[in-house]
This record gives sequence, C-alpha cells and structure tokens, in this order.
Amino acid sequence: MKWLFWLGQGAIVVKTSALKILAAAAFAGVTATSAFAADMAVKARPMPVVEVWNWTGFYIGGNAGYSWGRSDNSLQYYNTATGAIIVPPAGSITGGKFDMNGAIAGGQAGYNWQTGNWVWGVETDLQWSDEKGGLRALCAGPAVGPGTCLPVLTFLPAGVTGSAIAFDQHLEWFGTARLRGGILANPQTLLYVTGGLAYGSIKSTGSITNYNGNGVAVTAFASNTDTRVGWTVGAGAEWMFARNWSAKVEYLYMDLGSVDNNFSLAALGIPFGVRTSSDFTDHIARVGINYRFGGPAVVAKY
Repeated sequence: MKWLFWLGQGAIVVKTSALKILAAAAFAGVTATSAFAADMAVKARPMPVVEVWNWTGFYIGGNAGYSWGRSDNSLQYYNTATGAIIVPPAGSITGGKFDMNGAIAGGQAGYNWQTGNWVWGVETDLQWSDEKGGLRALCAGPAVGPGTCLPVLTFLPAGVTGSAIAFDQHLEWFGTARLRGGILANPQTLLYVTGGLAYGSIKSTGSITNYNGNGVAVTAFASNTDTRVGWTVGAGAEWMFARNWSAKVEYLYMDLGSVDNNFSLAALGIPFGVRTSSDFTDHIARVGINYRFGGPAVVAKY
C-alpha cells in the first residue's frame, strides 16, 4: 500500500512498510529516554544515613555542684589524770548536730559496656570540697563561787558559766569508686543507678577555754585530720549530645562513718578533757560533662 503526501505543488509517495519502521524507531527512542530519566531520578535520591549511638568505651570528664552534709556529734568529759568519766552538771551540752554545707568540684573517669538497651560501667571520681560547720558546747557550772564542772576546785568569776568548747569540721576532699548500671530511655539518654566505695578527709579543730584555780582564763587548741572510708549510693541521667560528648546530672548519698577526736587542758595544768565522736553523712548534687574516646559509629544504610 502507498501513501501520498502533498507538499506545495509536489507529492511524496511513501510505502506503508517505511512508515512502520519510522514509528518503531520513534517509540524506541521515547522508551529509552524515559528509562534513562527514571534511572537518573533514582540515583539522584539522597542516601539515608543513620547514627548508631554506642556507649561502650573509656571516658573522662569534670563536674561541679553542692553538698548538704551533716555531722552528728557526742561529747564525753573525762579526767585526764585518772581517765574517769565526768558527769557534767545540769545545763551542760553533751552533743549536737550541725550542717556542713558547701560547694564541690572535681573530675571523673570510667568505662561503659553497652548490651542492647542496657549500659553497665565503672566510675571513679575525686572532689574538692568547701563543706564546713561547727558547734559551741558548754560544761556548765555555777555563776559564782566554787564549781565542780572541772575535776579540780575551780573559781568561776561572775558571769562565767563553765568550760566553753568550740568544735569545727571541714570536709577537705572526698572521692568514690562505684559501679553504674542503667537503661537507655532512647539511644542518646541513659538513666542509671550507682553505688560503691566512698572516702574522704575530715579536718577537726577544737578548743577548750576555762579558768584555772587562780581565776586566769586558759585555752587549749587541737587539730586533727582523719581520712575515713565509707559507702555511697545514688542515681543519675546522662545525655549524649554529640559524637564524643555527654552531659549528666547526678545525686549521691555518702556515709563516711565516725570520726573520733580528743581535746584536753592537761598541758595547761587542768586535768580536764573532751572526747568527741562525729558521724558524717552527705547529700551531693552535681552536674558534669564527659568526653568519650572513640564515640558512636556513623553507619550508612542503603
């Protein structure tokens, strides 16, 4: 079969077979172009990248906070010459509690192991402390005349009520060595509990003031520093906000046990002494930041 196409004054005769070939070629070209465009569109899509947060590894960091400590004290009066216990007259102060509050700051280091949504670890820290406190105690005696507060006959001038005891303590530093364990609330947020060993240095300073048999005021001073070992428990939350960095808030309860001290006027010729026993506990609140070596891996998923 033949087809006639008129162009101006002339005519072109095209066979049907030729038209079929041209149509097939055009269809193939369109199909190839569409396929190429579709392929280009797929390859142009951005490749998704997913961050996998991994808590495993060593870390170091720093912290700062505040502590609310308490020293619970008992006082015992005794004769330094014989060792006999002196039962003080009515009105004498034989004990008392006082606060030891102050700022703290320090550093920590540790290691974490992550297993699924669980994170286990060990951590140690060392803290500077400004926690201080004290009490003022009194071994009572009569206002005037001879008194029996001391184990010797002592004249107490008018207005003097007995032996005055000043007792002060300062938690100079402390540290802990703890286990940690917790669960991930999400890949970047760890909620944990912690507990273990605690230790610290407590400086105790005391003075005793009284009047000797000649009515002369005398004062004896003493100071002692004792490193105590105890325990601590607490809880906290830590947030990994960057590849190698995390921030935390933490609470610890610490018990350093008892600190015993002995102050006397024996060196000044008065056989009178005071023994003290102090139980120290502490509430610690702090914030910190950690640098984790290695950090979480970044994995591309196709």
